[in-house]
Amino acid sequence: MMKRIAFILLSVAALTACGEKAQTLGTKNDATAYSGATNSFVAPGWTAGDKTSWEQHLRARGQYGQNDNSRAP
Repeated sequence: MMKRIAFILLSVAALTACGEKAQTLGTKNDATAYSGATNSFVAPGWTAGDKTSWEQHLRARGQYGQNDNSRAP
């Protein structure tokens, strides 16, 4: 009898894990990466909302700032 109750409880617990709700928001608030930021941590010379300026700064950052092959002795 105890094994049967334990089996039923285990089955119920296992099935409740399958009933997870979707974790989505009601609306999507994403903006483009180059649309801008309202803080003091943006790169100097970058114009908020200008896609070409964003791409130029990203390209320069990849070439000079974060390229370990160019910084290696």
